[in-house]
Amino acid sequence: MTYYVYLIKSTNLFKKSKTYVGYTNNLEQRFNLHNTNKGAKSTRGYSWKIIFKKKFLSKSKAMSYEYNLKHNKKLRKLIVDKYE
Repeated sequence: MTYYVYLIKSTNLFKKSKTYVGYTNNLEQRFNLHNTNKGAKSTRGYSWKIIFKKKFLSKSKAMSYEYNLKHNKKLRKLIVDKYE
């Protein structure tokens, strides 16, 4: 099975800009959940765009990369600046 680690950024003009990192095996469905306020609690009330995605062949590698990306603010900022 294929897994994706993704980074999304809010597109709301009148709210503070936010980013969110997650992993999934169905990127399109998960992204739609975020944009319909049914995704993670911290993503509700915002509109999102995908900034970055990376494909993995194992769940454990995807989860490890997700954890690293969530906790490494410098890497997260570097990706946002590069791909936005």
